[in-house]
Amino acid sequence: MVSKESRVEIRVKKHLKVRNRFSGTAERPRLAVFRSNNHMHVQVIDDVAQKTLCAASTVEKDIKAELKKTNDVEAAKYLGTVIAKRALEKGIKEVVYDRGGFIYAGKVKALAEAAREAGLEF
Repeated sequence: MVSKESRVEIRVKKHLKVRNRFSGTAERPRLAVFRSNNHMHVQVIDDVAQKTLCAASTVEKDIKAELKKTNDVEAAKYLGTVIAKRALEKGIKEVVYDRGGFIYAGKVKALAEAAREAGLEF
């Protein structure tokens, strides 16, 4: 009988491969995305200093209040604009996009496009 690796294990392996290729610096931090079945979390991280510069999540009360659902494409778009505004307030214009091993489609793509439209460059 052939055993199949779980999708979570495959995603984690993909993420580790991607993380070996790039990291965030103070000049160009990493925009890291994590999505669960119910929520999305986004952080702008300086890997050299090991600090989170800003973050946004659909768990936060003010963001959750603006959304009908926290796990759809519209929520991802809104979260992309929120993280872009917070990053621009801190003076961060360029980032490296880390999709976290997730496929670049659906919510992950919507978040990236919304962040680009709001002013982040990657």
